[in-house]
Amino acid sequence: MDVLTAIDKRREITHFSPDPIPDEVLDKLVKSLYLSPSGNNLPSREFILVTKRETLKALTPTTPYMKWLENAAAAVIIIGNPDLSKYWLQDATLAGGYLWLTAASLGLGAAWGAVYHSEDPEESSRRESFVREQLAIPNHYRVVSIIGLGFPAKEPPAKEMYPLDRVFHREAYKRKE
Repeated sequence: MDVLTAIDKRREITHFSPDPIPDEVLDKLVKSLYLSPSGNNLPSREFILVTKRETLKALTPTTPYMKWLENAAAAVIIIGNPDLSKYWLQDATLAGGYLWLTAASLGLGAAWGAVYHSEDPEESSRRESFVREQLAIPNHYRVVSIIGLGFPAKEPPAKEMYPLDRVFHREAYKRKE
């Protein structure tokens, strides 16, 4: 599948089949994370792959919106290192996008669980501390997200999109009010 098709096919999948993800597919997901870009080519983002059912279930209460995680076949926790690069958040987010598109191209579904919250430091601290404790992550790392992965139990319909000219401009900002 080409990249544009994967982008078009991508949906947030929160209902997963019970089927495990084969190791060779997990290896491709890992490679997509490894090859994702980072500012100054620094390893400012790192990844934790989780496939154990008990760990997935233990991570489910990270946020009130991640009940779907307990039924995922796997998850990737993306962490950033602010001590290594000022671009840690951008690098971690780009990696998550690469993972999601790779998953879509391989017939998998994915759901993004936001852990880091820049607008709510107290909530962010609570969520990040919870994940750090579950996975023994050192305190200097920021926990950006948990991306659940698995084969979709059902395929949701395409999202109804707003018109392209609502968000796309050429040469300069030109809003039609």
